[in-house]
Formats: sequence, C-alpha cells, structure tokens
Amino acid sequence: MTASLSADSLYRFFRAGEEETFALQGVGLEVAKGEIVAVTGPSGSGKTTLLSCLAGLDEPDGGMVRVAGRPLSHQREHLRSRLRAQHIGVLFQSGNLLDHLTVVGNVRLVQRLSHVPDRGRGQDLLRQMGIGGRAGALPRQLSGGEAARAGLAVALANDPAVVLADEPTGEVDAETERRILTLLRERAATGTSMVIVTHSREVAAVADRVLRLRDGRWVS
Repeated sequence: MTASLSADSLYRFFRAGEEETFALQGVGLEVAKGEIVAVTGPSGSGKTTLLSCLAGLDEPDGGMVRVAGRPLSHQREHLRSRLRAQHIGVLFQSGNLLDHLTVVGNVRLVQRLSHVPDRGRGQDLLRQMGIGGRAGALPRQLSGGEAARAGLAVALANDPAVVLADEPTGEVDAETERRILTLLRERAATGTSMVIVTHSREVAAVADRVLRLRDGRWVS
C-alpha cells in the first residue's frame, strides 16, 4: 500500500548551553492512504516535536520526511509551505484559528492559500461538523467544543492527503469527542491519512495502529 506520509530515521536535538537533549532518536514512520495512526506516550517523549517535523514546521537534524512521495524536510521554507498547503492539514493544541476572522473566514483563508475553490464547500464542511450556524462567529465567541470542531474544519479545508492532529479531543466533552471521532473515521474512509497524538483511549480505539513514543524512540 502506498504511503501518503513517510519519515525515515528522524533525529532532533535541542541545545541549552553545553547540554544537548534529544527529542527524537531515529524515529521512522510510514502512514498508508486512509490509515489512522495514534501516537501515545508520556509528556516530554517527543510527540509534538514529531508532529512538527512531519508537518514541515520544524526541521529534523537528521532524517527525511516525505509527503505524497515528495521530500518535505531540508527544503526552503517557501517549498515546505507550498507542500503543506497542498497536502497537509494541521491541528495543534494551541489552535489554528485566527482571532480576527470568522469561522468560515478561517476556512476560506486556508482554501485560498491552497488554491482550493470554495463553491460553498466551506459552509458544507462546517455543517458536517455540526457548527454551520456558527459560521459567522469569531473564535472568542465559540464554546470549547465548537472551537475544537472549527479547528478541525480548518485542518480539513484544503482537502489534505494527510491530517496531523495534537490532542484533537483533549478539551471537549464525551459527546463532542464521539462526533469528532466519527468525522475523522469518515474522512479516513475517503483516503485521508492521519497521525493523531493523543492520551485518549477513545481516540486510540478508532485508530488502525497505536504507536508509543518514549524518550524520542518507539517502544513496544
């Protein structure tokens, strides 16, 4: 099965004075089309660093990430940005909504940057998320559950081949979590690959594979 996303022997270290801390130590990963991979592990194990490298938002010190068969790592920033806009949807815990834009404005901005025509798709996406009636709201006017679903809509707005999500259900109630997981499984069924960092048993339960990271390495 063809990999939508692959990472080969990723290393990432951070230096503070004379001390070096390895966040990733030779991590490899292949994610097939339509596959959901859950990444678990204790705080400080390198999960968020891994997502940042997979998204091309951070450069590994060694190794290579490829998306849709094309090298993402060690490219100029404008090339990484272009590949990310074309192929990757990102949802981090800090949120991916711009405060000064409405919910639908955030979705349409991503579509414009990735050259995806709207044709009403933005509104349709928000309706699928169950927040069609909040399209004109600003992020600060949303509840926690609404904000989580709006962030997911933004991550899906460019019809990505790959979705990278950091705790997408971390601050929502059980019903909203079930709704989000249903949406993720439906999107995976259409061929979108996903890597989801999570502490949630419910998220891990819907994944095709669960991988555990500790001290920057995969563990059994």
